[in-house]
This record gives sequence, structure tokens and C-alpha cells, in this order.
Amino acid sequence: MSDQNQYTEDNIRSLDWKEHIRMRPGMYIGKLGDGSSPDDGIYILLKEVMDNCIDEFVMGAGKTIAVTIKDKTVTVRDYGRGIPLGKVIDVVSKMNTGG
Repeated sequence: MSDQNQYTEDNIRSLDWKEHIRMRPGMYIGKLGDGSSPDDGIYILLKEVMDNCIDEFVMGAGKTIAVTIKDKTVTVRDYGRGIPLGKVIDVVSKMNTGG
């Protein structure tokens, strides 16, 4: 992986909530719904997961994106860089934290 694609704790930052919404409005799902409407939140969440996988792939950090659809379950794995271990707790517990 080139120096440009290095992903470390230094890439993780916390944004003010207003700044995060301004920068990433599509991440906020709008409505919960029951899956019967194309703008229900579950589809927005799936799109966000797929966008993140594609970002990893385009940046050369992942060589495969595996998508499995079975019954009413979708599983997505990108084999990308993951979350730097020193920031896992921040990323999963603090709103607006990411790289």
C-alpha cells in the first residue's frame, strides 16, 4: 500500500454535529419505514455501507467486495482497511467520528 493510502489513528477525527451533517447529509437516514418504500432508512444505510466499500476498493485498500443476499438479509464485506485498533472505541461510541 502506498504512503498516500496509509490509514492510522491520525486519520480519525470527531466533527461538531452540525459540521458532520453539512459534510455528509446522506448518512442521515430520514425515516425508518418497513422497507416498502425506496427511501426507507434501511436502503439508505445499505447504500452508505456499499459507498464505503467502494471507496476502499477505489483507493486500492480492498481487492474484493462480497455481497450476499439471502431471504431478507444482506451481508456486505469489503476486505478493506477496517478501523485502526487504537480508535475502535471512539469510532463505535462517539457520534460523528470517522476517517
